Amino acid sequence: MGYRVREYLNHKRFGPTTLAAVALSFLLVGLGMAADLHGKGPSELEDHDTRAKTLAAPAKPSSFADLANKLGPTVVNIKVTKIEKVAAFQWPQSPEGPFGEFFKRFSKEMPHPPEHFRTQGAGSGVIISRDGYIVTNNHVVEGAKEVTVTLSDKQERTARIVGRDPKTDLAVLRIDTSEPLPVAAMGDSDHLNVGDWVVAIGNPFGLSNTVTAGIVSAKGRIIGAGPYDDFIQTDASINPGNSGGPLFNVRGEVVGINTAINPMGQGIGFAIPINMVKPLIPQLVATGEVTRGYLGVSIQSITPDLAKALKLENRKGALVGDVVSASPAKKAGIRRGDVIIAFNNKTVEGVRNLPATVAETPVGQEVTVTILREGIKHQLPITVGKLSSESANGEESSKAAKGKWGFLLQDVTPQMAKELGLNADHGVVVAGVQPGSPADLAGIRTGDIILQVNRQPANSVKDVTDVIAKADDEETLLLLVKRDRGSFFVALEKKA
Repeated sequence: MGYRVREYLNHKRFGPTTLAAVALSFLLVGLGMAADLHGKGPSELEDHDTRAKTLAAPAKPSSFADLANKLGPTVVNIKVTKIEKVAAFQWPQSPEGPFGEFFKRFSKEMPHPPEHFRTQGAGSGVIISRDGYIVTNNHVVEGAKEVTVTLSDKQERTARIVGRDPKTDLAVLRIDTSEPLPVAAMGDSDHLNVGDWVVAIGNPFGLSNTVTAGIVSAKGRIIGAGPYDDFIQTDASINPGNSGGPLFNVRGEVVGINTAINPMGQGIGFAIPINMVKPLIPQLVATGEVTRGYLGVSIQSITPDLAKALKLENRKGALVGDVVSASPAKKAGIRRGDVIIAFNNKTVEGVRNLPATVAETPVGQEVTVTILREGIKHQLPITVGKLSSESANGEESSKAAKGKWGFLLQDVTPQMAKELGLNADHGVVVAGVQPGSPADLAGIRTGDIILQVNRQPANSVKDVTDVIAKADDEETLLLLVKRDRGSFFVALEKKA
């Protein structure tokens, strides 16, 4: 505030009267504060002083030097050599005229460029065992022909890739060593709070042993990197080359693996929580890959409109939009429209935490899934399966209620079913959507297949119009829509 006041005074001219008024106002403010303190009792004054000291106490450590000296040797530089394929080369067509023959002979005699070329990349890693195991990012070593690890004392070691997990962007390397290596201690990322200080150590742009500090800006970030997004966001400087390096708390424990940045902003970096990393390391070391539990459902978030249409008391849980045939969920009796509210005695708050909870459940284990169906709670036993690597869309048509809901429907013919890849030659396809209508606002697209309307089968346009006619007084229309290979629920809100 002092700077702003001085800047303002320097750009304004004041007379004696104005200056006196300003001085008097500051005096009155000071007297008011003194009077406020004078009126407080001893205990109140003590509390005020305590709060003042607490606010004045520096929250930032006076120095990160001890942490840097202690933790630096646990961080390594990773250099990767990859072999990339060159696009097929073709000489341009020979020109017409006297130079044509010369060009043809020249192009035949000239050597063609190689089909492959070598590229180099770099990243960081953290030592997790004295006998040479190192954690880094999968994208750092994916497709690598050679991997070289440089220790803090500049010694170089050839590393081999022990295991990779693309879904979480993690990898484990191993180097041979005759002496025990310094090891970084694993922390608990669940106990990390927004606002806590953190330290990142890595090799940005090839600059080895670079230390940066910042705070935890947010937790549970979803950035579209994969099915198990749950990133720690930090403003500690993270740049290309930091990938795979550790994020430490002020106790010197690894709380995350630095993975991504937002190139459009400053001070926006993301790290994989170490609590997600720890259970995957033994699998990567033992088998080279991660085996995940599998349920076999397509789930979606419960929007306010869906909660209203499904008559749910709240928006907690994951709404089942589709069930894979012959899957564990199908065998257990889970249906479209069920809301999964608990899995293996763990509450399902939303769609974000269910995939991770299922994935970390051992394959073959029997668990209990709690669902809401038509407002009634059910508990279903289910045996968790194994997630595969491939698993983690005429005259009658114009009779649909375009004025109310804004879509045109058409019966599915046998030819259309073949073109759309449908198993049956009946159903209803969206032939058009009116701009600005409830269907348009809800995201309905031309080509969507309507499977249900208000939980009633939609085998024909007549089925749909009949259900709409019966629901004329309702404010919401609940649709089950098939798009591409999945299906999901959509709630349409009637226009006023």
